[in-house]
Amino acid sequence: MSGAGAPTITVDGAGARVAIVASQWHTQVMDGLIAGAQSALADAHVTDVTLVRAPGSFELPILCQAYARQGFDAVIALGVIIRGGTPHFEYVSAAATDGLNRVALDTGVPIGFGLLTTDDEAQALDRAGLADSREDKGREAVEAALATWNVLRALA
Repeated sequence: MSGAGAPTITVDGAGARVAIVASQWHTQVMDGLIAGAQSALADAHVTDVTLVRAPGSFELPILCQAYARQGFDAVIALGVIIRGGTPHFEYVSAAATDGLNRVALDTGVPIGFGLLTTDDEAQALDRAGLADSREDKGREAVEAALATWNVLRALA
């Protein structure tokens, strides 16, 4: 399981302004990812949260960039790309991943990486933070972004 060895991260995000940018594909998976992200933000004492829906995962980078440039302290990118029978999976996965990395580096704003790239729907559901899921990648994306935000604030 990919989550083996994952750290336990406890963060305080009080005062942070956070945007969640979430794809619209695969409703059940996305509902779980969003709920996990929102729960993690509440646990971290973040009260200034904006949720926006992207048409798909390919559009996550441009929307995350827009929110990062609007003064948000962290942006959480949530999406799911499930492998199909064509190379489309590789192109979209690579473009979205590279784009989100570029947004973080170009803006200096932490981007929580909650983009699932799975071989099948069962793997996505197992990472979606649902009642019977083994992992909660929405929560993990928030924790990583807020932990990074805290380190960057300490450096400033």
